[in-house]
Amino acid sequence: QVQLAESGGGSVQAGGSLRLSCVASGDTYFPNCMGWFRQAPGSEREAVAAIYTLGNSSYYSDSVKGRFTISQDNSKNTVYLLLNSLKPEDTGKYYCAADVLPCEFGGGWSAVSDFDFWGQGTQVTVSS
Repeated sequence: QVQLAESGGGSVQAGGSLRLSCVASGDTYFPNCMGWFRQAPGSEREAVAAIYTLGNSSYYSDSVKGRFTISQDNSKNTVYLLLNSLKPEDTGKYYCAADVLPCEFGGGWSAVSDFDFWGQGTQVTVSS
């Protein structure tokens, strides 16, 4: 089992930045892919970014490419998501997720069903 704990959310104005963190504990050698998803009220959870934990390949949704950056510090079992140039449409609850398979295996990284473990989420609110 893997436990995930997100932090770093908050309220910012459009154009601002935030850095989210996700700390993994438990069987931390399992995940080969770590991802970030977000969910706005009334909307489905959508993939934002993912990273292959045994290398540094990273993946982004078109809506955040060039603005968000995913990174990792394996010595701290932590994955980060840097959110730059935030827009009101980036508002939502951001969830960290772990997949035992590499990001490009199985169904990929962009579906909720691709991931095995989830955190509780951290809220990001962007005002115009």
